[in-house]
Formats: sequence, C-alpha cells, structure tokens
Amino acid sequence: MTENATLAEENGSRRGRGDRGGAAARRAARSGAGPSGQLTYIRRNVPFYEVLDDEALALIEANADTVLEEVGIEFRDDAEALAMWKEAGADVRGERVHFPKGLPRALLKTAPPVFTQHARNPERSVQIGGGSTIFAPVYGPPFVRDLDGKRRYATIEDFHNFVKLAYLAPSIHHSGGTVCEPVDVPVNKRHLDMLLAHMTLSDKPFMGSVTAPERAEDTVAMAKILFGNEFVENNTVTINLINANSPMVFDDTMLGAAKVYARANQACIVTPFILAGAMSPVTVAGTLTQVLAEVLAGAAFTQLVRPGAPVVFGTFASSISMQSGAPTFGTPEPSLVSYGAAQLARRLGLPFRTGGSLCASKIPDAQAAYESANTLNSTLLAGANFVLHAAGWLEGGLSACYEKFVMDADQLGMAQKFAAGVDLSENGQALDAIREVGPGQHYLGCAHTQANFQTAFHRSDIADNNSFEQWEAEGQKSAAQRANEIARHWLESYEAPPIDPGIAEGLHDFVARKKASMPDAFT
Repeated sequence: MTENATLAEENGSRRGRGDRGGAAARRAARSGAGPSGQLTYIRRNVPFYEVLDDEALALIEANADTVLEEVGIEFRDDAEALAMWKEAGADVRGERVHFPKGLPRALLKTAPPVFTQHARNPERSVQIGGGSTIFAPVYGPPFVRDLDGKRRYATIEDFHNFVKLAYLAPSIHHSGGTVCEPVDVPVNKRHLDMLLAHMTLSDKPFMGSVTAPERAEDTVAMAKILFGNEFVENNTVTINLINANSPMVFDDTMLGAAKVYARANQACIVTPFILAGAMSPVTVAGTLTQVLAEVLAGAAFTQLVRPGAPVVFGTFASSISMQSGAPTFGTPEPSLVSYGAAQLARRLGLPFRTGGSLCASKIPDAQAAYESANTLNSTLLAGANFVLHAAGWLEGGLSACYEKFVMDADQLGMAQKFAAGVDLSENGQALDAIREVGPGQHYLGCAHTQANFQTAFHRSDIADNNSFEQWEAEGQKSAAQRANEIARHWLESYEAPPIDPGIAEGLHDFVARKKASMPDAFT
C-alpha cells in the first residue's frame, strides 16, 4: 500500500485573476520562474545533527537483528522472492522470512553509497547520497486545493500543472512521481499519462510507477525511448518508491515493482510507512528498530535481484493522535526518528530519504507553515539525501495545494542557502569592508556592500517586509494570496523544455499503443 493510500485509509476510519501590475508583477518577475534561475542540487556544507551516540545506535542495530531473526518479515504472494531468500540462506517458513544475523548487511555491501540519477537535460542530473540533498514535490494526493480555493478531486490537468510548477521552481531539483492522482484517467492507464508528462513537460529527473509490476515495466520501456536502450542499461534514470506495508510486510505489488527496477539497474527507495502507535511502537527507539529491520530486509532483497542495483534507505515517520487516530505532523517524535534513521543509514552506507514539508492543515495557514517548517528543518539537519513531499503537501497528504507548493518552494530556497554554510572566502571574510567603514559609520554605501547586495541575503518571494502602509496600499494580501499570484504567473509563462521531435513522437506512440491495448478500468 502506498503512503497516501494508507493515509486516506487512516483518515477514513475515524476564478478571479490576481493583480497583474505593481507589486504583484514585481514579485512574480523576481520569483525566478524558469530554468534560467534553476539551483543545482544541494551540496551540503553544514554538519549533520545527530541525536544518538554509538552505543545507542549499536543497541538499535542489535534489536533490529533480533527482530529479523526471531520475528521475521513477511514477503506476501511472491513465490519467487521466497525462493530467492531460501537460496540465500534465510529460514523461510511459509511467507515469513527469518534472517540469520548479518545476512542482510552482507548483501547490502554491493549497494552503492552514492549514485547519479540522470535527467534528459544533463545539467539537471542529481547525485543521491553523500553530502547531497534533492528536493522533490508532493507524492500521491487524490485531491487538490486549486487556485480558486476549491478542494476537489485531482485531474490530469492538475497533474500537468504541478509538473510545470516543479520544472519552473528553482529550488526543486526533481520532477517527482505521482504529484497528484489524476482521477479522470482510468487507473490502469494513468501511469502512462503521468510518465509522459514528466518526460515531456520537464527535463528534470523523475520517478516511475510502482502500482503494478507491468506499470514499472512500462516506465523502463518509456525511459529507454527517452534515453536510449544502452544508456538505461548502464545508468540510473528513474527512482521509485517501494513502501513496506508496515508492520513487517512487503506485498506482491511492491515486490514486483522492486524486481523490475532492480533488474533494470534503476533505483528503489525502500520506505517503511510509519504512523507510530498504529504501524510501529509508540516509542522512538522501538520505531527505529522496526524501521531498520524493514529497510534491511527490503533493501537487501534488491541486491538479491541484482547486486549493485542502487537502493535508498527510506523512512516516512509520523505520529498519530492517541485521541482520534489521525496522523499528526511537525511533532518532536517523528523528528527524532528522522535524525536517528539518518544516522543508521550512514552507518549502513546507503543514501537516505525522509521528511518533506508535511502538515495536517486543510489550508495553507499558520498550522501548515509551522508543521511544515518543523518537518523540513529536521529533514535538512538530519542529512536526508532525497526529500519527497518537499512542496505542495496539505491535509496529511490527501491534497496537493497550488499555493502551498509555491510557499514551500520559497522555503526550500532558504534551506538551500543555509545548507551552503558559511562563506570563508576573501569576499566572505569582508575585511576590506571593515577597514573601509571603520568605527561609528554604516556599511550601506561601502564598496563591499554595493558589490554584494543583490546576493548577500536570501530574499523571499512570499514574505512581505514592507511597511504597514505599503502593505495596506497594495491590497493587504496574505502570504497565500501572494503565492496564488506567483503560481498563476508561472503557469501562464510556462514554456516546455526542448525535446527531440523523434523521441517525443516515440513516447506518444508508445502511450497510444498501450492505451489502445487495454480496456478502461477505474478501480
């Protein structure tokens, strides 16, 4: 079960135009829309924030080994997977696999600690692992909150719009995957339209489909049209979300997709989906133990399929309200899980995925901002290499919001500036400015300030720092209203990145043939 399908299940159980002149136009022009302002992926120059010492980490690792050996992990409805584990030396009892101590770690020695996911535009390729961080959009919401303030089911037009926004946002490095579920397209065909959008409306890296093994196969086939057979066989061009059905289960859908991608040398993010208290213990240490056990089993499986296939240590960790059972975000315990899991991933030698801009709020308000900031800050400080849900997440992941997408992208730019660390170059030391100004004067007019003022401080495209009188004269707009204007401007100014006409034709032909070969299915 995917992350947002699980969230939906948990929750279920209990057009006027903006101002085109004045400040709005200036703000939109400053917003960096278009690839000309694109930021490369983060190359981190600040240290990791760590909450566990070596003794604590060793304890959690030993506990995870005990869980793997004594409790085991279920690999459901996949006889091939069970046979592979048996041949590798695991104790297979029905669908339950018990792992001799050290077996998963031994298998993971072949997994790369760092790899490159190639984009069709080489300038947009990203490094996953080490000191890098990649921001990708929200994944999986069935609803959108649109630019007219309506909450409704997502459509393929919405999907196209979010791909365009991710392409235009300078601080988003990755096109993502199911940025929203286009429910107006049949379930068995929508992956084709989504992949086509990522491949033609953007030139950033993208994620593949995992909702059925044959849809993963379509992803690989379309990637070969886009990049060429030989290139795909020797390089990673797509990354894919393989969720554990926590607690301690991998189902045949996820296993089938993982096998397709690993065999094709494409990356899998093995991610336990955790709502602590429902899908893991209520404690941080207990949750970390289960997360590590599930990742060890799932990630090691990719190496059984193909040694050396890229795999990412993932975790999605949230708490729940012990009164209602609803997921909660921005709380301290999931942050501690993220910090600890990042440390465990580094000790294991795998790239790490967690976090994002997560919140439970229904609109882009103060709750959304606080909860998202809390989640994003811990994500960055923990050292996440791949950050899914970095922009647009609302309502516990059930909605993708246009305005929040832009607001989050603004915050991602700040995070990128912070991650660059302290400039200790001659210009950064600024001794010439201190000498020029001397005691009792100001720096506004000195040569150093004049040379650096445009780039000295991160400038938010959303925040209004003007006087009350100016804010009042310009319409007393909220941050969400300013984000609405920027989103509209970006979408109106969007121009698709160039693509070879023959490749585009090949992709469209593939999609048309596949669609024609199957009846519509909406369930």
